[in-house]
Amino acid sequence: MDPFNSLLVSLPLANMADAFFDSTMPGKVIVVVLFLGSAWAWTIMVTKRWQLLCADRATDDFLAAFRAERIPTALFTKREDYPGSPLNIIYTEGCKALGGELQAHGIDPDDLLMGDMTSEAHRRLSLNQLETLRAVVDRNVADEALNLEDQMGLLATAVSAAPFLGLLGTVWGVMDAFSGMAESGSAALSAVAPGISGALLTTIVGLLVALPSMIGYNMLSSRIRRISVQMDNFAQEFISAIQNSYVIEA
Repeated sequence: MDPFNSLLVSLPLANMADAFFDSTMPGKVIVVVLFLGSAWAWTIMVTKRWQLLCADRATDDFLAAFRAERIPTALFTKREDYPGSPLNIIYTEGCKALGGELQAHGIDPDDLLMGDMTSEAHRRLSLNQLETLRAVVDRNVADEALNLEDQMGLLATAVSAAPFLGLLGTVWGVMDAFSGMAESGSAALSAVAPGISGALLTTIVGLLVALPSMIGYNMLSSRIRRISVQMDNFAQEFISAIQNSYVIEA
C-alpha cells in the first residue's frame, strides 16, 4: 500500500461518520449546530482579516501622504481619499470640524490649503475651539475602534462556547448509553461502545471549532490593537499640527 492510501486509511473520517450516525438525536443536533458555528466563525475570520488587511495598506499610504504635506489640511483640500483606512475617516471629520470653527470667524472652509501668505489670517482658533476639535477627533477614534472590533465578540463566543457545547453533548450521550445498557441488562462493552463513541464526537467537533477560532481571534486582536495605536498616535499628531498652524498665539 502506498503512503497516500495509508494516510487515507489512518484518517478518522469514516469513524467520525459512524460515530455521528451512532449518536443520539440530541448529539446529532449539537454536532450540526457546531458545524454551523464553525462556518460562521470562519466567515467572520476571513472577512475581518480582509478588512484589516485593507485597513493596514490604506493606513500606510495615508500616513505617508499626510506626513509628506507641509500643511495638515492639504489632503482634505485636494480631495484625496484613502478608502478602508480608519485614519482617513478621522482626518476627514477633523478637517470638517476645523472648517466649521474657521467659518465662525468668516473664513471660507474651502481655503484651508492657503500657504504662508494667508497663514496669519487663518490663525483664528482659540484653545477652547481646539479642545472642541480634539473632542471630535477623539469621538471618531472611538467610533472607528468599535468598527474594527465589530463581530469580534461573536468570534470570542465561538471560542468559549464550542467546547462546553461539545462537552454537553458528550455527557448527554454517555448518560443515554448507560441508560440503554441498564434497560437491556447487558454490561458488555459492545452494548455501550457505539453510544459512547457518538457522545465523544461532540467534544471532538467542539474542539475543532474552538481551536481555529481561538487562533484567529488572537491574530485579529493583535492587528486591531496595532491599528488602534496608529489611530491614537495620529489623533495626537493631527491635533498638534492643527495647533501649530491655526491656534492663536498667547
